[in-house]
Amino acid sequence: MSGPLKKKRLKKAVESSSLRDEWFKEYVGASARNQGRESEEDVGKEWEKLERVEASIREREKEVQRTLSTHLRERDKERELHKHDEAIQHFRALLADLVRSTDVSFHEVKKILRRDHRWVMVGELTREERERVFEEHINILYRKKKEKFRELLDETPEVDLDSTWKEIKRLIKNDPRCFKFSSNDRKCEKEFKEYLKDKLLAAKADFRELLKETKMITYKSRKLIEETDHLTRIEKVLQNDRRYLVLHCMDDERTDLLMSYLETLERKGPPHIASEPIRCSSK
Repeated sequence: MSGPLKKKRLKKAVESSSLRDEWFKEYVGASARNQGRESEEDVGKEWEKLERVEASIREREKEVQRTLSTHLRERDKERELHKHDEAIQHFRALLADLVRSTDVSFHEVKKILRRDHRWVMVGELTREERERVFEEHINILYRKKKEKFRELLDETPEVDLDSTWKEIKRLIKNDPRCFKFSSNDRKCEKEFKEYLKDKLLAAKADFRELLKETKMITYKSRKLIEETDHLTRIEKVLQNDRRYLVLHCMDDERTDLLMSYLETLERKGPPHIASEPIRCSSK
């Protein structure tokens, strides 16, 4: 197509240059608006992404803060517990050094304890806790002294199951294991009686074991005693054992124990002997 003809057609389509300029401006404006909308959408997406990241960071910071707070509370709790345990150990050491008698109360020794420089180390403890630790100390001390006191009684050959405190006291009163146990005579006498009670129970149990070990005693023994001198022969055998002799001070009760055992054997009858299984002979 020739140049003049082309220009002619363009001239017909667009009558003036001002109209062409207006169309061009509209085209440029539309393109700019489209680009603006796309740009705004991109910015919005980036902004939303940024907000999500910032929200995640804030939540993580909160989680870290919560974890840190929990850790700090636990550390403070452990520190307080450690201080409390140290205070108890200091108080126990203080009691071990200054309280060696079981005949005192906490009220009586408190003034002595307060004069010691270590008293300030037990400031973490409440009054109830100090009294509880004091009672624990007294109980431990009492058990140790009681063990030594009973050891002394075991070593005193004059002590029999029917002995009195008055008889034994004069024999052991100068032994440290006696006067260290307690300065209270009634307390010593009470423990002495408890000791004899325990010894009697043990002696009876030992005597029953002796009867079980004596082979000449059977389920027939009680009837034989009625007909023969079987009881005398039993007692003659038993006299060779300390477990029989230790009950010499209560001969009637010892005989009652023996007869009660014989009656029990008689009621049970002869011991059951399991028969051997029948074996089939091989042919």
